[in-house]
Amino acid sequence: MFFLVLGCRLFAQQTPADSVYDYNLPNFIVQAKKDPEYEKRYQKLVRDVKKVYPYAKLVGFRLQLIEQNLQMLSTEKARKEYLKRSEKAVLDQYYTELQKLTVTQGKILFKLISRETGKDAYTIIKEYRGNVTAWFWQGMAKFYTTDLHTEYNPVEDWQIEQIIKGMGFE
Repeated sequence: MFFLVLGCRLFAQQTPADSVYDYNLPNFIVQAKKDPEYEKRYQKLVRDVKKVYPYAKLVGFRLQLIEQNLQMLSTEKARKEYLKRSEKAVLDQYYTELQKLTVTQGKILFKLISRETGKDAYTIIKEYRGNVTAWFWQGMAKFYTTDLHTEYNPVEDWQIEQIIKGMGFE
């Protein structure tokens, strides 16, 4: 694919096709790319997304697996026991790694979990652990200036979406 940038317009031609695609880039993106402070923040975002995205994919996979297994269990007692064992296994395996995440990485993780599951972290906790536990963890999140109700929005979080697609994660 060949690119030619003229002002704020980007022309691309795919070989061997004979069509030319015309994209208008917003001026703020073009100007921001020239700002060294913006580039520094963007590179930090790239690093943070690379670090937490595998955890978000894991959460999405584990929740799918848990849902399937819960449907096969017949009693409420068996479901609760299964959830307790699953939680313990996840904590044993990932607790020390997740403890090392920064607040910013945690915020990104909540957004990516929402992206993978279609639910915010508060709703997931509420479904599997109950209202009181969800309320407690929401209070803890607020203490660290974040919110478990954070949802992923591809329009607002376009940089994260661009990083994920650019890194070949999708």
